[in-house]
Amino acid sequence: MSRIHPLADVQSTTIGDNTNIWQFCVVLKGAQIGTNCNISCQVLIEGDVIIGDHVTVKSGVQIWDGLRIENNVFIGPNVTFTNDLLPRSKQYPESFSKTFLKEGCSIGANATIVAGNQIGKYSMIGAGAVVTSSVEDFALVYGNPARKKGYVTKKGEVLDLNLKSKDGRQFQILNEDILEL
Repeated sequence: MSRIHPLADVQSTTIGDNTNIWQFCVVLKGAQIGTNCNISCQVLIEGDVIIGDHVTVKSGVQIWDGLRIENNVFIGPNVTFTNDLLPRSKQYPESFSKTFLKEGCSIGANATIVAGNQIGKYSMIGAGAVVTSSVEDFALVYGNPARKKGYVTKKGEVLDLNLKSKDGRQFQILNEDILEL
């Protein structure tokens, strides 16, 4: 059973078990939220949104139409998403750009994700980054615009651009994972 704070406005009926939706959230009709998610206070989720299982969305995030969020994703506080590449007041596109957050990726506080990009599996977006293009699996990116600065393992160990750890261990990307040699 999901837990919805009495001060949240949840219009969707598609919310998985053990999901928490905290106060002052708005979840519009049609949104799909998986099991065991944590939607922190002051989050807006529009109707054409799909959120997988075990997802954490921290406070102050707006998840606009067109976002597709896979399992085990972390979205830090005040992350900004866009969904219209050419916005004008009272002029709406026929459809909004789709943005994909792949399995296990993490997005740091105050990062901006421009519409139409894919954030790769287990990648990590640094706090305050401005992501203007797609991010490959396991990549560590930060800056404005965000640039690849290294790699991150599934467990969160940071590797340099040559897939080496700080203590000199060598890794390789193999079969959708980063493995030590």
